[in-house]
Amino acid sequence: MRRRSCLPIWALIPLAASPSAAVAQSIHPVPAPEVRAVRLTSPVVLDGVLDEAVWTSAPSARDFRQYQPEEGAPTSQATVVRFAYDDVAMYVGARMFDDLGRAGVETRLLRRDGVFSSDFIEVQFDPYHDHIGRLSFMVNPSGVRGDANGLGGSQDAGWDPVWEVRTRVDSLGWTAEMRIPFSQLRYSEGDSAQTWGLQVWRRVHRLNEAQMWAFWGRTATGGPSRFGHLTGLDIRASPQRAEVLPYVVGLSTQNPAPDPNDPFADGHEFGGRIGADARVLLTSNLTLNFTANPDFGQVEVDPAVVNLSAFETFFQERRPFFVEGSGYFGLGGLNCYFCSNVSSLSTFYSRRIGRAPQATGAAFDTGTYADLPDNTTILGAAKLTGRTAGGWSIGVLDAVTRRERATVALADGSRIAVPVEPFTNYFVGRVAKDLRDGAAVVRGMATSVARRLDTPALRTRLSQHSETIGLGTDWWFGQREYRLMAQVVGSQVVGDSTVMLDLQRSSARYFQRPDRQHGGNGLLTDSLDPSLTSMRGLGAYARIARESGSVLWELSTNVRTPGFENNDIAFLSRADYWWMSGNIFPQFTKPTSWYRSLFFIAGGQQQYNFDGDLTDRQVQLFASWEPLNFWNINAFWIHRWTVLDDRMTRGGPVVKRPGVDFFQMSVATDSRKPVVLSTTPSVGRTVEGTTFWSADLGVVWKPASNVQVTVAPGYNYSESAAQYVTSIRDSTARAFFGQRYVFAGITQRTVSMNTRLNITFTPDLSLELFAQPFISSVDYRNFKEFSAPRELTKLVYGSDVGTVTTADAGGTTQFSIDPDGAGPAQSFDIADPSFTFRSLRGNAVLRWEYRPGSTLFFVWTRASSSRLGAGDLDLGRDAGALFRGPAQNIFLVKANYWFGF
Repeated sequence: MRRRSCLPIWALIPLAASPSAAVAQSIHPVPAPEVRAVRLTSPVVLDGVLDEAVWTSAPSARDFRQYQPEEGAPTSQATVVRFAYDDVAMYVGARMFDDLGRAGVETRLLRRDGVFSSDFIEVQFDPYHDHIGRLSFMVNPSGVRGDANGLGGSQDAGWDPVWEVRTRVDSLGWTAEMRIPFSQLRYSEGDSAQTWGLQVWRRVHRLNEAQMWAFWGRTATGGPSRFGHLTGLDIRASPQRAEVLPYVVGLSTQNPAPDPNDPFADGHEFGGRIGADARVLLTSNLTLNFTANPDFGQVEVDPAVVNLSAFETFFQERRPFFVEGSGYFGLGGLNCYFCSNVSSLSTFYSRRIGRAPQATGAAFDTGTYADLPDNTTILGAAKLTGRTAGGWSIGVLDAVTRRERATVALADGSRIAVPVEPFTNYFVGRVAKDLRDGAAVVRGMATSVARRLDTPALRTRLSQHSETIGLGTDWWFGQREYRLMAQVVGSQVVGDSTVMLDLQRSSARYFQRPDRQHGGNGLLTDSLDPSLTSMRGLGAYARIARESGSVLWELSTNVRTPGFENNDIAFLSRADYWWMSGNIFPQFTKPTSWYRSLFFIAGGQQQYNFDGDLTDRQVQLFASWEPLNFWNINAFWIHRWTVLDDRMTRGGPVVKRPGVDFFQMSVATDSRKPVVLSTTPSVGRTVEGTTFWSADLGVVWKPASNVQVTVAPGYNYSESAAQYVTSIRDSTARAFFGQRYVFAGITQRTVSMNTRLNITFTPDLSLELFAQPFISSVDYRNFKEFSAPRELTKLVYGSDVGTVTTADAGGTTQFSIDPDGAGPAQSFDIADPSFTFRSLRGNAVLRWEYRPGSTLFFVWTRASSSRLGAGDLDLGRDAGALFRGPAQNIFLVKANYWFGF
């Protein structure tokens, strides 16, 4: 059973709340607060001491109000913030008073953009004053910085502008003094004085108090549309228009014990590379980024998984060039208070660029041993991002990847180069227009992938080119109380008929299903045709919701026609469905004698394929309770009915998936404490009697202000009565169109423990250690087949039908299955697919920002895995194997240096 629940969006909203668009002045319950910035007449010494004259003479932002815990009440601790500027930078001077003085200030030392479990001050600018985007600059009393670029509904925490701040703790509380160069901001140039949107947040950690300058309530939809105003700005063009960040990397790789017969095996390898990123500020609001031979080595390792489905595993993008500015390359995402088993209308998944070569089969078709490139080389990439004075948002990205070859050893000892990835160009372009003073946004987006397929092996494995074009909108109305989201995307993919047939038969659609009621192949593709050289389809998503008030609600729908395909540049798990959902969401945010806040959600969803088969139906309940002790307690229950499943036989007829009841809760203690505990247990049971459950414990220990230890052991147990094994051609299996679809009951047990140790020496020097031991066993038993299409009943071989005998085949159990005993069906053999997978992944990263914008990394990464042909979980055996098995160790040193011109 695939489970993915989107928790309520309010649970994911940070203190800055929603950045969505709205009419600015008309929705303020009172006139928007305003503060004036003054031009400096003498320099500011950045030392955290607010002793310059401007920090007493300039107008101040004050009169903050509580967002929590006493919503709307005056703050318990006073905050005063002033703004000044010169020709090159914005300056912020903030005084955070505390009744207890130095003793009341709580701080932590952690790396940049970490999770601030301390006091902090956050300044948010809307430089275009378009009520949509925001730039956030955050600091805690230890001088740890955080920054983010928010655009629409996205928040780009990977944005790392070059700016400086100094802090100081004193007898009155603490202070912060910021210098933010205009070259790091985006704003509209003009001769007249400018007005920016402004919000300031302060966190008083010991009181769990969140203060805000421009106030909105917890049941209101906030964000830049409710910001206050920063006036008095008369900014000339920034003199710094370009930045260059060259880098150099050296690495040493120690590989596991090589195969003695593999001529390419090398136990120890050395390597290095150089490259550079560059940025040119074309205007104050348009930026052109370049990269040459970019370094996309990941500091964070991808987690280990065991995927028994027919669908690809999704991993987050972590590469800086693609993470920064990602908000400019989306059509609008999936938004829901509660939804499960549904995918957003993905239009761009940047990990497709530079992926591992896709035609490696061409190398192994040529010879037994091949030296394969790990990734496709990105020769260069460029992107243009920003906004125009007329309210247009622009994002254009183009990347070129190299033609990759694998060196293959032939039987006679000679070697040849075999192409495994073609020269490819990736293009993404998106424009958006603000309407109604920011209360509506209309977006248009197009993508393209074009490949130079110059060998038959490439032409029969990869599409020649693919394109998508889409439109999307966000529309707020009723004083920003209601919101309409809508997106539609058309896709086309073109290539050799062999490639198109593979796409038609893929797990995304299974056009070869023998009981499928075939449509036509006109403008949209909806029928199996081996002669096709192109496929076309449509994807759409729409949602209307009330997003402000004490009772919220939503109605949404999500559609993919059978021929929709954009997996060359996006992430697509499946097409051929029409999904619909509705939820109601009452919320209680005024504290009482037994809670600080209380939330409930009730709703349901269902889904059909384009044959009209009901493939999903569920109802759900959700509750969230924040008691007076600042714990967080959440729980939800899902009931799913027995429905038809058009994917379970992986291209065969439709069968039934059993109904299920699933319950999950989570409990987390007060995050301010030195020791924080959390757990998320779950349990489920199907109508067939199979069960699944999980238990975990998260422990966060903060023994010192600069040290944090996280240990998160977990155990997962799951049973399935029908795990797909294989299909066997058999003319006697008439009900299943001459094919037997063999399933098994499985029991899967998984033990894992994510462990982290973070030590921060200074705000610019940190050490991070991560380790993930992971053991998963899968035991296959009771091989079976469905009794008939569109039924839930299964027939177990050797019990309900036929016979099963076992034999030892060189240490592996071999099952010989006669599906009808004395009947005419031929017997077949299956090797026991049971296994145990052991993995130990981890890394150590020493990061030093030795000057603003310039960083030195020392990284050690270890990855080991082994597989055992047995489906039992034996901790004594398997835990020891984690350390004894073959491992790859990579030692890497990377240095970059920031130049500003």
